[in-house]
Amino acid sequence: MALKVYERHLAREIYGATLLVLVAFLALFAFFDLINEMADVGKGSYQLQHAVGYVALTLPGRAYEIFPIAVLIGSLYALTLLAQHSEITVLRTSGLSTGELLLTLVKVGVVFVVLTFVLGEFVAPTTERAAQQLRLTAKSKLVGQEFRSGLWVKDGMSFINVREVLPDASLRKIRVYGFDDAYRLQSISEAAEGRFIPPNHWLLTSVVQTQFDLQSGNERAQVSRHDELVWQSALNPDILSVLLVVPERMSLVNLYQYIQHLSANQQKTQRYEIALWKKLIYPLATLVMMALALPFAYAHSRMGAVSVKVFAGVMLGILFHMLNGLFSHLGVINSWQPLVAAMTPSVIFLLAAGSMLWWVERR
Repeated sequence: MALKVYERHLAREIYGATLLVLVAFLALFAFFDLINEMADVGKGSYQLQHAVGYVALTLPGRAYEIFPIAVLIGSLYALTLLAQHSEITVLRTSGLSTGELLLTLVKVGVVFVVLTFVLGEFVAPTTERAAQQLRLTAKSKLVGQEFRSGLWVKDGMSFINVREVLPDASLRKIRVYGFDDAYRLQSISEAAEGRFIPPNHWLLTSVVQTQFDLQSGNERAQVSRHDELVWQSALNPDILSVLLVVPERMSLVNLYQYIQHLSANQQKTQRYEIALWKKLIYPLATLVMMALALPFAYAHSRMGAVSVKVFAGVMLGILFHMLNGLFSHLGVINSWQPLVAAMTPSVIFLLAAGSMLWWVERR
């Protein structure tokens, strides 16, 4: 749909202001993240160039998180500036209604919705995983080191214990405990290393298998050794990537696959279901932020200068970010419906935008 002249003018102003705000925020976050990483420089082979690379790779994830806030502040700044120059007043006296102006903002905001989705679904998960792999490799650390007994995963009637997960998703010191339908220990398999072979196999090396005879009453055990053994399991690098990327920065595909894996093994999925719904709803929050900025443009100039309104936008953006995290945690703690926990912050801000528009129109 072709944009009218005033719509193109609004789009140009809002896009420019939002880009400026986003770049400023990213520079600020990158500066503080780099300072934080300096404490680890010198550990293992982790040097300044690794810290800079790590911070650079985390920037798409940062951009995804703060995009609605940048849209709010950018839209607020652009619309307030247009109002100060009486351009909004001219549009309104020319017959442009509030509904038509909101529709214009929706047209402009579609670009933000698409960009937010692309960042969250394709760019941020990939760069976040690469950042964590770079950091772990340079510091000569293993993913599973922080667990005293290693990583535990349930796969059907088997329990898998991995002592070390390398950044490339290969495994070391693997134990697989197999149980029968009566939950009696049937076998124990130990392997020194494991390497994934697509689509669903692992190649284990230096394997020792212990099979227990549960049919007879002799309680016998049979031990066999293998230099290499192919092992089929639901465990795969995508599931292991959960250790590297927080749910909020995972892709929809990986989230869905992991939820299915947890459900198949009767494990809690609440946190990941909330993250899944947030991934779907979060891009639409940019439209809510633009609607929230409109009442500030309608307000009379005596209500404050541009800087004051931008400061108000910053405070509202911070509040939205805090509520987004708060309702995610409350949803997990109180076992709320994932959709409700994910959409509540956006609904609150949408109602606030509607109330503010009504109040400004009444005045």
